[in-house]
Amino acid sequence: MSFFSFRQRPHLPHLPHQPSISAAIRAGVVLPFLIFIAFASIIIACLTGSVSLNLSELWQALIELIRGEPASLAASLLELRLGRALTGFITGATLALSGVLMQALLRNPLADPYVLGISGGASVGALAMILFYGTFWMVDMAAFAGAIIVALLLFALAYRDLRGSGSSDGSAPVLLLTGVIVASGCGALITLMLSIAPDSRLRGMVFWMIGDLSNTQGRYMPWIIGVGVLLFAMRNARGINVAAMHADNATTLGVNVGRLRQLLFFCSALLTASAVSTAGSIGFVGLIMPHACRFALGPDHRLLIPAATLAGGSFLVLADTIARTAVAPQQLPVGVITAIIGVPVFLLQLHQLRRR
Repeated sequence: MSFFSFRQRPHLPHLPHQPSISAAIRAGVVLPFLIFIAFASIIIACLTGSVSLNLSELWQALIELIRGEPASLAASLLELRLGRALTGFITGATLALSGVLMQALLRNPLADPYVLGISGGASVGALAMILFYGTFWMVDMAAFAGAIIVALLLFALAYRDLRGSGSSDGSAPVLLLTGVIVASGCGALITLMLSIAPDSRLRGMVFWMIGDLSNTQGRYMPWIIGVGVLLFAMRNARGINVAAMHADNATTLGVNVGRLRQLLFFCSALLTASAVSTAGSIGFVGLIMPHACRFALGPDHRLLIPAATLAGGSFLVLADTIARTAVAPQQLPVGVITAIIGVPVFLLQLHQLRRR
């Protein structure tokens, strides 16, 4: 049995949740549309700023960058904006993908990447490094290490529950409550550091907590983790369907739910750690994007996973473009924009969910 697959292949064709004709039509329309929106959002981010570019200038600047000769102002601007847009896209994509996996793991549509306190561990590590005058790469490493330490602590505390294979064993509530308690402890440490931080460091610490994409160009770790987890999730999307919708009967359908739950937990932790260590605690992306895609495409994770990944990346790129230009030349933390947009969108989604 492959490490990345928990299904008995002879039984897979008979598993439930085969996409209907209408679902296939929706996927054939929505997924290409989301790909178009992803490219369009990056182009808009490259064109927009305190100094605007037109498409002709953008094309010439792109040719200069490809040749390795960025001589013009447009090429220099494109290099900065394109790097930031790509980082924003992969950060939003990993947050949305983590939200999908977390909701499947906890079988709770209100779950998001930050619900288990992993982002709190990242915040503790990052703020401690900012407080002690660490460089930006040391802040990133400290944030990633803090998130992984909290994830390992959660795994140790909730190992028996993660190993459970059914939906009636109370494992999801136990894991969720454990995460809430750990997050509360991290919140206390964060408050302590903010209260003793000097004024020269306090602004940077607050910006990091809200979420900011400034000076995040050239980050490769989120791409490696994001693409790797996306391939894993697509490989096991049918097993995730069964575990999320029919957990009581999953074992008889050939799905090793215990191992799948453990790997979903670690994949969600890695995604959250990479996103938070790159751009801070950006809220609502991992909560509203999976919901929006679920309303459009249904609960089938074979469609939901790529759709949410594309939508999350595009949403964060567009939100960051607004953050850069709304009060230019001053830049807002992108987490402020995602919260302003996310609150009414989530309330609307919650109202629609109640009606259903």
